[in-house]
Amino acid sequence: IMLAVAGLPLFFMESSFGQFCSQGPINVWKAVPILQGVGITMMLVSTFVAIYYNVIIAYSIYYLFASCQYPLPWSAKDCNSTGLLDCFFSKEAPYNITAATLNVTAENQTCQNEFTAGQSPSEKYWDSMNETGPVVWHLALCLLLAWILVGAALFKGIKSSGKVVYFTATFPYVVLFILLIRGVTLEGAKDGIEFYIGSKSNLTKLTDSEVWKDAATQIFFSLSIAWGGLMALSSYNKFYNNCYQDSIIVCVTNCGTSVFAGFAIFSILGHMAHVYQRPVSEVADAGFGLAFIAYPDALSKLPISPLWSILFFVMLITLGLDSQFAGIEVIATCLQDAYPKLLKSKRGIVTTAVCIVLFLLGFRMFMFYLRKMF
Repeated sequence: IMLAVAGLPLFFMESSFGQFCSQGPINVWKAVPILQGVGITMMLVSTFVAIYYNVIIAYSIYYLFASCQYPLPWSAKDCNSTGLLDCFFSKEAPYNITAATLNVTAENQTCQNEFTAGQSPSEKYWDSMNETGPVVWHLALCLLLAWILVGAALFKGIKSSGKVVYFTATFPYVVLFILLIRGVTLEGAKDGIEFYIGSKSNLTKLTDSEVWKDAATQIFFSLSIAWGGLMALSSYNKFYNNCYQDSIIVCVTNCGTSVFAGFAIFSILGHMAHVYQRPVSEVADAGFGLAFIAYPDALSKLPISPLWSILFFVMLITLGLDSQFAGIEVIATCLQDAYPKLLKSKRGIVTTAVCIVLFLLGFRMFMFYLRKMF
């Protein structure tokens, strides 16, 4: 509903506005001078988001490297040396883990108790970011790598980023499909899907205004509405491009992908709930918790867990890069529009300078540390 009443109309408006003017989000508002502050704010929002968003990509890169280990460093192997994880990879019962198996030793019971108390192995690995400390150089290098990837893809502007997006926009679908097929074959997957969309869904939540606010927030965030990215990218369209058709395709595909991804996510979370003998609501999480605690924890319970973990974090990185490309494009386009004679022919230098400045600003976020990581 929020897609229909807010997302699609605003997406079409911004796309057609940028395409008609062939300018970035600041210059297009010269058509309505009193609203030029809207364009400036769009660029500022994209700047702030770009700073922290690449930090998320940096964490994903670190987890990707960590996924090359066996067993996974955030698996239950950390609880004890011969306990829970060995059960998941035993030849006798690699796929059928029951409550009796979980409680076979005192050490395994400790792991389960820790989860009940909100201290699962993956939570220990991903420690709280509320404490400050020295720069964690491992993560700082991952942040540098993330900015190098972004800068390299955007160095030649829309021509180079367009080619990269062919991969980063399609590969996540391959991974989601693989994870979905694997997820629905796991024991307990039905419970996760029922919790996601089924008989266990709580439809009375639709009377809660907070749900509608969250829906609107998700639509604005996922479609990049009011960030300037749509205007910046559509400014490169041909003047007579059918942006109405493009808007419908992009918006419907975007939300359809979100729904499809939910099945892949909750099928595996349902298996995790089955393993821990807990309700799905107690193992599901949101935001950082889902990406770096709940889902990695669930993947660590699968046979060949490093493979699934690598696929998942490669998917996160490619999804993050797509969003990051749009944010940097906004900043670079606004700078070139503001100083066309000086910067129009220096796209590579502008992109590099923007990436360096935002990397230094994002570096401040690594004044946090994850004790269990290091």
